[in-house]
Amino acid sequence: MPTRQTFTWLALALLMIPALSHAQTTGRGALVRWGDLYEPHADDKMPYRLMKPLGFDSNKSYPLIVSLHGAGGKGTENNKQLKIWNKQLAERKTRTDYPCYVLAPQSNRLWDEEHLKQIKKVIATLPAVDMDRIYIMGHSMGGHGSYILIQVDPGYFAAAAPSAGSGRHRTGSFIKASVIKEIPIWAFHGDNDKVCPIERDRKLFAELKKLGGNMKLTTWAGGGHGVSDKMIAGGDDGSTELSSDRCDPEPVFLKWLFAQKRTAR
Repeated sequence: MPTRQTFTWLALALLMIPALSHAQTTGRGALVRWGDLYEPHADDKMPYRLMKPLGFDSNKSYPLIVSLHGAGGKGTENNKQLKIWNKQLAERKTRTDYPCYVLAPQSNRLWDEEHLKQIKKVIATLPAVDMDRIYIMGHSMGGHGSYILIQVDPGYFAAAAPSAGSGRHRTGSFIKASVIKEIPIWAFHGDNDKVCPIERDRKLFAELKKLGGNMKLTTWAGGGHGVSDKMIAGGDDGSTELSSDRCDPEPVFLKWLFAQKRTAR
């Protein structure tokens, strides 16, 4: 007959199942939680976490994704900036299919030119980075930041993926379509977003369409503000428009993203 100790161990084992389902094994068989794959780096100006390519080989060159958190990730403790899309990028299959660096800086204010300077400094220290395949993505304040930083230096990024990033009700106009029309952009937005209205993204899309720009806009039908989990995973409730025939029609986000190269413009 099972003892109390047996039931105790069984209960502990059941509690561990969710944690283990989000863990990966190292080459030596040790379990690592997904957040620990993003190594913390202390920086007085901009703390950040960095996930290196799986199976890193210094003889190869790797793309890099700059991941910008939203307002919920603000701070200096260098932890809250890891969001659902960071978890998705940390999945072993994704890391196997799309080996890359993922740089997740943290800010205690809106993303700006100073952040881009620090991001560039960090990237310049990393080995084997493909400088023609630097990407930027983020949600809400991070989507806003993605639009801001590609305007600060339009020639630096190979592609951008802002989600719900066109500003809040009180946000003034801040996106100049003519500045970013050459950058491949795939924007995402819920059509029922009460925090960051989709109308601003639609206005930008219309402007880039007139300019022959390179923007894809996916609208999540009935989606509110919390749609950041769909950037990478996708969803059946999305419809995508292309601003011109310059847009890569690839429907799978990561396939689209990693196909973009700065030298292709």
